[in-house]
Amino acid sequence: MTRAAETDFPTADSLSATDQARLTSGRDFWTTESVDGLPSIMLTDGPHGLRKQEGAADHLGLSGSVPATCFPPAVGLAQTWNPALAERIGAAVGAEARAAAVSVVLGPGVNLKRSPLGGRNFEYFSEDPYLAGVLGTAWVRGIQAQGVGASLKHFAANNQETDRMRVSSDIDERTLHELYLRAFRRIVRDGQPWTVMCAYNKINGVYAAQDRELLTTILREEWGFEGLVVSDWGAVADRVASLAAGLDLTMPSPGTASDDAVAAAVADGTLDPAALAASAGRVIDLVARTAAGRQNAPAIADLDAHHALAREAAEQAIVLLRNDDDLLPLSDESGSVAVIGYFAEDLRYQGGGSSHVNATRVEAPLDELCSFVPGELLFAQGYTVDGSGDAEELRSSAVFQAGQADSVVLFLGLGERQESESFDRADLELPADQLGARRGRRRGQSEHRGRALPRRCVASGPADRTGHPRLRAARAGRRFGDRRDPVRQGQSVGSAGRDPAGPARRHPGAPVVSRRARTRRLRRGHPRGLPVVRRPRS
Repeated sequence: MTRAAETDFPTADSLSATDQARLTSGRDFWTTESVDGLPSIMLTDGPHGLRKQEGAADHLGLSGSVPATCFPPAVGLAQTWNPALAERIGAAVGAEARAAAVSVVLGPGVNLKRSPLGGRNFEYFSEDPYLAGVLGTAWVRGIQAQGVGASLKHFAANNQETDRMRVSSDIDERTLHELYLRAFRRIVRDGQPWTVMCAYNKINGVYAAQDRELLTTILREEWGFEGLVVSDWGAVADRVASLAAGLDLTMPSPGTASDDAVAAAVADGTLDPAALAASAGRVIDLVARTAAGRQNAPAIADLDAHHALAREAAEQAIVLLRNDDDLLPLSDESGSVAVIGYFAEDLRYQGGGSSHVNATRVEAPLDELCSFVPGELLFAQGYTVDGSGDAEELRSSAVFQAGQADSVVLFLGLGERQESESFDRADLELPADQLGARRGRRRGQSEHRGRALPRRCVASGPADRTGHPRLRAARAGRRFGDRRDPVRQGQSVGSAGRDPAGPARRHPGAPVVSRRARTRRLRRGHPRGLPVVRRPRS
């Protein structure tokens, strides 16, 4: 018996083919259709916080969204290696979603980080499918316990942003199952997410949205998935073919002409009416599930408690990479401190694109350092992230301030121009202005005891040879700015995190050799097994 049978909602069999077709596509950008008394429900972006849009809608983070708690994205949460924490964060996101009348949050993302250049690596947990699977399962359990559905994404082998709408990831069967599908399999079997989102890309030449082996044979028949398959936004090229393959809900709304085409395909025998009825039934079941969840879990979101949870997560996420000369933690004996870096004032605590959260509260690291550094504290911006300002003047100011201090805290990282959804990175280097500030700091401090404390170390070569203490915060959420403890109590708190990915000292050492290559060949004998990525002719 379906969940719809336990409610007053219509069943799929009671609907006409036209209404079934309407039900399997969106009403608008974020909501489903309301048909014959069945209410519409809202799906929104996540997963490290709610991105509900009430005005102009988009899936690239261009328009605004309602304020929500911004927890560490997957790259930061993975550094905690803490499933219990992931479950608590999932529950907090679920509570805020429920309070905002959101029925499904689009997450978690569990694609593997097959290249350090991946534009959405901040949204994914790890290069290890086991770690991604365990943390993803915990997050799914947390959010669904609040009566809000998860949407496991992006299914599957969606490991690059370059040409993501057309590219084909060609992967042999063993590699596909042992690596690319492994995290999905664990989460489906152990967490039973209410929805799974199919990816934009092709797999072995077939679009994921039209891949019956992927969406039906593997996902439903082999793994026992019981929920609904939703498209990534704009991923469906042929709706009839997608319904036949096992995709239930096309988002966003493709328009009434698309619904008419589906109904016509049933009428002329192109589409099996049972396939359309099954998909419509899964939409009804999802609506019934979310309705029951709202009844069983009151719509209360404790934002103060979530703010504290974000801080706890940031504490556990920070990785102490090295601490030569025991400079950390800073103490009364550290003397004067120079804080260098744009990110000390305007922290980039999350990635860009569809997961970008409008945080309810954000703390600046510079303000927090001012509150506890006992000696003199100096500051220089050192660089900008948008190319504005006089780079040489900014660098010279940073050199001067560093030369006046006994210790230096240096904040480095990537801006949205260097790392965001819709494009991959071109290299592993920090922006040139930041590299100049770092080199200038070393020259200005040649006779001082100061050491660099980068916010995030992503540069290869010289950055790995400095010998200075380093912390990796990844994207530690909106409360990283309030993390005094990793600086003041380095050994006890700052070393709590563990890196979920191996070091990428040079790009050729990564599993995927080049994102620019027209064809990526499998390197025989490589233990991880590498995909061949075919790019279509222009």
